[in-house]
Order: sequence, then structure tokens, then C-alpha cells
Amino acid sequence: MSIPYCQIRAAFNGQTIRVYQAYNHAIADSALEHGTFISPPFKMERMTWIKPSFLWMMYRSGWGKKDNGQSRILAIDITRKGFEWALEHSLLSYQAREYANKDEWLRIKKATPVRIQWDPERDLYLQPLEYRAIQIGLTNEAVTLFVNEWIQNITDVTDLAVEIHRLVELNQIDEAVRRLPIEKAYPINSKIKKHLGAV
Repeated sequence: MSIPYCQIRAAFNGQTIRVYQAYNHAIADSALEHGTFISPPFKMERMTWIKPSFLWMMYRSGWGKKDNGQSRILAIDITRKGFEWALEHSLLSYQAREYANKDEWLRIKKATPVRIQWDPERDLYLQPLEYRAIQIGLTNEAVTLFVNEWIQNITDVTDLAVEIHRLVELNQIDEAVRRLPIEKAYPINSKIKKHLGAV
């Protein structure tokens, strides 16, 4: 079965959806201790990107080895209600054909707390696939809601990332696939699909 060009795929249940982020030791240790992000060391005023795709997170962080600021991979379970609020209050990254000019997009951006990007999904070798994975950037009120209301659980999955990468390097691909989180198509209504360009 072919995968749609723009589709949200994630690990989720009836209440929560799992997203991933990569941080340094100080932020990761603090988040695991408190069950959410505490400022400091977390910076509330910065945009924070959440990624439902495990392999896209591996690509972005280089399996947690890209740099010290991304050495710890966190799996964050947030409420589906919060996740869908983010989608509803989002703006797609700038595309010239969608706006009269960039000034119009920048004006809308100032009033919109969530940014959406569709980037090529990745395979186990971190090579780009033909379909896209969603990246969700939270700012302003969205960060406050994420930290104070949406987060239900945080798990350190750095060891899992290291183990899967080791298996890939050993060419034990079937075993690596078995260790991957199971990500399924996440159901969203037609209005949100259209808003996200996921039609």
C-alpha cells in the first residue's frame, strides 16, 4: 500500500501521541526528573520542535551523536487534544505560491503559535524517502501549553537509538526493524488535513 505524500505517522493510543526531541544532558536530566521541561535549563522563549517520526529524529540528531546538544533522545507522550490544538493553530512554512507576498506570510506568522514543516521521511540508513514526515514548531502560548498541560510522560530512548544504530551498522536490518517504534497513520479530520496540505 502506498503512503500518502504528506501524512502524520506516529505511535499513539486513545489518549496520547508520542513525539521526539533531542537535548543536552542538563535539559534531558531535568525533564526526566520533573516529568516536564523546567526553565532553566529549558528556554521557554525559544521555538521548540516536536517530531512524531522516530527515524526523522534519528536523522536530525545523527542517532544522538551529531553534537552535544542532541545527545539525549526523549520520547514525549502528549495529549492528543493538545497535539490537535497545535495542528489547528499552525501555519505552514513559507511557500510563495500560497501568499500574495512574504510580508503577508510574516504578518500571519506573528499571530500563529505553531509552525509546520513537511520534510522527507527517512529510512534506517537515514536516506530520504519519497513521502514526507511532519515537524511541528511550538512558540509562545504553544510552548506554555506543551510544558504545563500537554506532556503526560517523558522517556529516555537514547539507548534504544544507540542499539538500533548498532544493528544497522552490523547490517542486521530485520532485527533493527523489530526494535523500531510502531508508527501508524494518525487520524485527522478533513479540515485539518486541508489546513496542513495533507490531502
